[in-house]
Amino acid sequence: MFGLNAKDTRLFFIVIALVAFAPFLMNPFPTDSAMAQFNAGYPDLMQRFVIFGIFAIGFNILFGLTGYLSFGHAAFLGAGSYAAVWMLKLLTINVIPAIMISVIVAGVFALLIGFISLRRSGIYFSILTLAFAQMAFALAASVLTPITGGETGLQTALSDPRILDGARDAGGNIPAPGLWGMEMRDSAEWVVSGWQFTFNVGYYLAGLCMILAFYLSIRIFRSPFGMMLRAVKSNQQRMNYTGLNTRPYTLAAFVISGMYAGLAGGLMAAMDPLAGAERMQWTASGEVVLMTILGGAGTLIGPVLGAGFIKYFENIFSKINDNVLHQWFAFMPDGIEDFLVTIVHPFVGKGWHLTLGLMFMAVVIFLPGGLVEGGQRIARLFGRKKKAADKETDASKTPAE
Repeated sequence: MFGLNAKDTRLFFIVIALVAFAPFLMNPFPTDSAMAQFNAGYPDLMQRFVIFGIFAIGFNILFGLTGYLSFGHAAFLGAGSYAAVWMLKLLTINVIPAIMISVIVAGVFALLIGFISLRRSGIYFSILTLAFAQMAFALAASVLTPITGGETGLQTALSDPRILDGARDAGGNIPAPGLWGMEMRDSAEWVVSGWQFTFNVGYYLAGLCMILAFYLSIRIFRSPFGMMLRAVKSNQQRMNYTGLNTRPYTLAAFVISGMYAGLAGGLMAAMDPLAGAERMQWTASGEVVLMTILGGAGTLIGPVLGAGFIKYFENIFSKINDNVLHQWFAFMPDGIEDFLVTIVHPFVGKGWHLTLGLMFMAVVIFLPGGLVEGGQRIARLFGRKKKAADKETDASKTPAE
């Protein structure tokens, strides 16, 4: 179905189901319960799940297939955001043209950087991409202030021309990004027996983009082009000895990966029409590297899992402060309660990076294939138990001699 084999089709439908039912899956606890702290079903966080999932999927096409580790992919994320905001300012508040131009601009930017960076490989390639990204960050933060807004960022304003639909909404305010009459911030809520589920227009638009991006990544992985990229990762030098020029393939992968990053940047601007230079910082590039490795580099769904995992920790665990910890351990005697809060405090709140770092180390040491490998091990474990149980059943049915 859809040109995919049975296994990929099942995986594709699993991703569709996860996106469609995320408002339910991300809110497993009633809103008035003590565990509601761990609910993640609000629109802003769900949008981040799918947007950074797109970012990681694109990065995985480059790193997972070719082995080229880029430390500068945030440059394309920022370029896509700036292009989208300018389209919202100049042309129309409709997000479709903004998303399209963000992909195009990021692709052109990736072509220029990739053409130079791919003259080197290994650590030299990584350093070149990092240098270009930091140059882009410096330009956006200071030199190109009239275009980027400098450190304050670029955002929509009442003075914007918006030649297709005007500068103001019906109330005379700055119009919010929308799609055919629906604003990205529009939400519908459903309250059922203490549970509150939110269905957001912006989330489902971003989710649809992620589904299409995931489908395209499957086709790339299973195509002859994807096989060529795997060969580059396996032994590029041997391929060069055969007379095959691998640079067009690696450059194409770099550009496609950059366009995915531009799509993510455009969606970020569509959800919140603001673009800042901080999206081009090296930390943003390092974050997508962590997402891909944590989920499983070279796998299809791994980057999506890694992106969701890290964004969940960033937004949920970072909000756990001492007051929340005291509520959790309130049933303990005062001395023990204070002791437990003191022990747990460095791992949550502002120290959530420590917890994430420890978990990342554990995954790298014990699960080199990331979260996907962990899931495969669990599946094989249950599979062996099932086979053993089936053998015992068959043995019991065999009549005695």
